[in-house]
Amino acid sequence: MTTQNKTLLFRDLGLMDYPEAFEYQETLMKSIIELKLKNRDRTDGIQETTPNYFLFVEHPHVYTIGKSGDSHNMLIDQEKLDQLNATFIQTNRGGDITYHGFGQIVGYPIIDLDNFQSDIHLYMRNLEEVIIRVLEEYGLKGERSEGETGVWLDVGRPFARKICAMGVKTSKWVTMHGFALNVMTDLSYFEYIIPCGIKGKAVSSLQRELGKEFSTEDITEVKNKIQTHFNAVFGSEFLHYCEKIAQ
Repeated sequence: MTTQNKTLLFRDLGLMDYPEAFEYQETLMKSIIELKLKNRDRTDGIQETTPNYFLFVEHPHVYTIGKSGDSHNMLIDQEKLDQLNATFIQTNRGGDITYHGFGQIVGYPIIDLDNFQSDIHLYMRNLEEVIIRVLEEYGLKGERSEGETGVWLDVGRPFARKICAMGVKTSKWVTMHGFALNVMTDLSYFEYIIPCGIKGKAVSSLQRELGKEFSTEDITEVKNKIQTHFNAVFGSEFLHYCEKIAQ
């Protein structure tokens, strides 16, 4: 049996277009799957430990829609997209439509769940738990909303609003995609979609909730808190690396 590896090779990609980050995720995911298949087919009893990765990234204005999403939840046409300097991309994650943009922390764990627990439902709840714990450090009560993946504020009240969207893809128990936490995001971009296909609920950010201007230093602080709570929830350890690997 392969030893569970709970370390995560971590890289902050900075500002990167969505297609480039998507391709990088896929490359890492495929490298893990290939190793798992190699382990499965070995006859010498030797099993190589599979790696895990965690990426932070910030995307320029982009709307993405999951494989089961409804295109009617995009409320504007190509001309308006061009005016907003935004793109619209169909992707292979779960979930409906969402927005990524400046001032938003996007986290992509590309991990082998066999190194943790092979349970996608538990994985999603654990991702939510990470963000809930981060928000608690800022005096905010993040909550789950039944049947609506992600982290919310004031669930069950007239002004319920989502602060962190989530959507993932798994293959052979290997994950890609992840979460998008609004920190100092321009929330006006959400007005052009029905976020996550959920009508009648708003979107918020740390900046709006706390009523203070966030800086790049604040963004770094939030990222550090995410790593800390990810380790606490998943029992993992982040290892930093600088070069792109497995390309």
